Amino acid sequence: MNLALFIPEITMAVFAILVILLDSFIGQKRLSWVALGGVLVTAVLTIGIGGSKAVSYNSMFVFDQFALFFKLLFLAIAFLVILASSDYAGKLGNFRGEYYALILLSTTGMMLMAATTELISIYVSLELTSISLYALVGFLKNPRSSESSLKYLLIGAISSAFLLYGMALVFGYTGVTQLSGIATALRNLSATTLAGSPALMLGVILIMGGFAFKIASVPFQMWVPDVYEGAPTTVTAFLSVASKASGFAVIMRVFFTAFNAPEWLSLNWAIIFAILAALSMTLGNIVAIPQANIKRLLGYSSIAQAGYIMVGLAAMGLSPANDVSGRSGIIFFLISYALTNLGAFIAIIAITNKIGSDDIKDFTGMFKRAPVLALALTLCLVSLIGMPPAAGFMGKFFIFTQAVQHNLLWLVIIAVINSVISAYYYLRVVKVMWFGEPASAEAVPSSFPLRLALAICCAGVFALGLFPSQIVRYAQAAAQIEP
Repeated sequence: MNLALFIPEITMAVFAILVILLDSFIGQKRLSWVALGGVLVTAVLTIGIGGSKAVSYNSMFVFDQFALFFKLLFLAIAFLVILASSDYAGKLGNFRGEYYALILLSTTGMMLMAATTELISIYVSLELTSISLYALVGFLKNPRSSESSLKYLLIGAISSAFLLYGMALVFGYTGVTQLSGIATALRNLSATTLAGSPALMLGVILIMGGFAFKIASVPFQMWVPDVYEGAPTTVTAFLSVASKASGFAVIMRVFFTAFNAPEWLSLNWAIIFAILAALSMTLGNIVAIPQANIKRLLGYSSIAQAGYIMVGLAAMGLSPANDVSGRSGIIFFLISYALTNLGAFIAIIAITNKIGSDDIKDFTGMFKRAPVLALALTLCLVSLIGMPPAAGFMGKFFIFTQAVQHNLLWLVIIAVINSVISAYYYLRVVKVMWFGEPASAEAVPSSFPLRLALAICCAGVFALGLFPSQIVRYAQAAAQIEP
């Protein structure tokens, strides 16, 4: 039954356990190398198993090009976060083993989420990811971190209840939990028949609401600023990109496979995603303007970025099943966003470790103290705006182009206006760093692993912005979702 498909996830879980066991026998600093080794070994095994032909396990998991891409993306994010954690490890005390283990376990859950084709498996994978993240958010064990973890847990529990109840309603109507089985049950039903079943419609809406929590979208965005501010900065970086990418991966799988037919159903959820996109972009950007804390600012920015990506989801729902352009645009955007946001947070980690503050005013004159870090953070903020030649410009270009082609010009206009609004608060940070007078002339040190992670992110931001064609072809191949 193709149990070999689970070798990467099993390997990742084994390394998580190994890190905890070795915590008592080797130095704390060496644990990061064990965790990095686990990520690399898992990546090699994932590439070795992945092929051009999709393989499934008991109609519950599938290993296709879509799953392969997202598994490698999650592993790359985990690798960069662990590298960047080298400068932050001192704040973790004697709990570095548990910290690295939780990152590996959360990544394991995300890898499973990318391959799940059955509702129960989706829920179990999501909870494995979420429970690990709940613990990571509260890892500093101070009042602010503990409050953030509790808030994340409570809102996460509510969203999980919405998701589970929605799945139960869909199962009650169709009688199956496999995504392909749900599609078969719905495909030949008329709009009149389905419209006469409010329970099914409610189930789909509740599932959308449950997933909205994972991607930090309206109406479940209220946890983001407090959690981003209170969590360890490395965890915030991991949460902002890995959790969001896993959420979009499972949304794309579920809605493309299970709810893509009949046509009127996909049109309806596409319009709902379009409305949520407009609300998320507008709310995130407007509330980000007065923020004085860099992590809260990027928290609201994350809500806005989720709105931009949901423009791609709306285009996906309005396009034919054999048209991969909408899905490939989302995938390209997720790659560019992961590199950009990770790069921004890695630079922030190095800076805040030295100045001991997350307040934007304390970044004043940072270009004179740490020119490389300031330049890297500037590049990433410019990319988040969507300005060339950074990756963010190409990501928005592909998604907005597909939206216009599917008669969503009104949504693209809202997105462009919001991008202009976002330039104000992103460039405000740049202005503070470049044109202010620093409180101290002391340099800002950083370790080699952190500099390596930052260099990888910045190189990727430039590469995707200047030479996107190869990644676009890969995104198009990865967008071939198997039912």
